[in-house]
Amino acid sequence: MIRTSSRLLRLVSLLSARPEWTCRELAERMAVTDRTVRRDIARLRDLGYGVESASGPWGGYRLSPGARMPPLVLDDEEALAVAVALREAALSGVLGTGQAALSALLKLRQSLPAHLADQLSTLDRTLENTPRSGAPQIDTLLLLELARACRAALRITLSYRDHAGRASVRAVDPYRLVHTGLRWYLVARDVTKQEWRTFRADRVVSVRRTSEPADLTDPPDAAALVSGGIASVVYPVYATIRLPLPLDRALETVPPTIGTHSPDGPQVTVVRIGGNSADQLAAYLISLATPLTVLSPDEVRQALVRHAEALLAAHR
Repeated sequence: MIRTSSRLLRLVSLLSARPEWTCRELAERMAVTDRTVRRDIARLRDLGYGVESASGPWGGYRLSPGARMPPLVLDDEEALAVAVALREAALSGVLGTGQAALSALLKLRQSLPAHLADQLSTLDRTLENTPRSGAPQIDTLLLLELARACRAALRITLSYRDHAGRASVRAVDPYRLVHTGLRWYLVARDVTKQEWRTFRADRVVSVRRTSEPADLTDPPDAAALVSGGIASVVYPVYATIRLPLPLDRALETVPPTIGTHSPDGPQVTVVRIGGNSADQLAAYLISLATPLTVLSPDEVRQALVRHAEALLAAHR
């Protein structure tokens, strides 16, 4: 006979698995008597679970929508599946900023038993994420370590490489992680320079937490700081495009961290985007999968035509 606490968790798991169970079905699944099932149902109700008695010749039970969410019970395979799905959601940005998915993944990992945490770590080392065009790969474990540092509000030491590949060690006070749709950025206060800075997460080599509290006095708008930093970067090539979309939809298609938007009437938006080369910009524009017009320069327009013609020829 399993312990009462374990049996209650098993009962919640069964009730969550399908809309309705008869008392006899539950008793058979749990290898207990009908009386034990009825007693455990009463205990669940006392704990705040909304368990309804189903009408009908056989009777039965079902979970009803409650005023508060009860604890979620997952078996090993379900927990791993949820963790992997959250990992992909955070890295791909499919749920928007990815911050909610990363926060949920962090909470889930911290609550996993040791054997499941080890399995998930193994998966992290073997799974590869396919980034969007132009997006760099990033180690999930490193991203989670940065998230833990932000949550703990403790000073950290970053081993970091800048855009030129120069290595340095920075003492920073971590504040927020920001996902732009292409990259993750750490917003933190540089202890030496006494100013708020942004650090590309894919350039972080390692993270070491200290026991010293982070100084988060007067924190900035993290998203705005990242957007401003990206906008101030000087690129070798810029393209100006016209999107047949109103401003709000154009901002969803090309995030404000990627381009500068100007409405051109109620249904058209002009966007200026920087890149490292005409071919890179052309590839990004094709990845938008939306009609657009390249207003300038000619080299980007010609690169876009080359890419489009190659795709067309390959699919004739």
